Amino acid sequence: MNGRKEKLSREIKFISKSQRKRDAQLVKSLAIELIRLSSSQLAKVPLEASVREAVQEARQIRSHIAGKRQLQFIAKQLRRIDATPIRETIDSFQNQARQLRVRQHRVENWREFLLESGDAALGKLLQQRHEADGQAIRQLIRNAQREASRGKPPASSRALFRLLRDMDENEPLPSLF
Repeated sequence: MNGRKEKLSREIKFISKSQRKRDAQLVKSLAIELIRLSSSQLAKVPLEASVREAVQEARQIRSHIAGKRQLQFIAKQLRRIDATPIRETIDSFQNQARQLRVRQHRVENWREFLLESGDAALGKLLQQRHEADGQAIRQLIRNAQREASRGKPPASSRALFRLLRDMDENEPLPSLF
């Protein structure tokens, strides 16, 4: 009998109460992220039908206490299934958003650099991107500088941003730093 107890104790892995609480908090934060996803993003997440329905219901609840109760229910359902594919899908959404932010900052930095440095910055851009239309970019830079000096709305600056963003979509613009 003593041998059976030892065998059972080796098979059962001890998990501390603190670790169980941390795990529960992670699942709860995953449930919160699921509720906050847009409908199109939620459709791409691999969820069981019952979890998907619970998330849809949680979105419609306006009462604070009822919302917390529904959140706990979703977390309970998530603990019963493997949440790894769900987490990976949500992380990919966040990664896409992060990449978009980086692209926007890169384009914004290029626009500011072009507006401040003028033809010297344009020469640097054209050295690295031969297919760029230098004449159109130069015209947009001059118009944007003129608009800024006269206090007019930045229409050319916005057009320059759109042009640079389109260039960046085809092939990322080189880093300035």
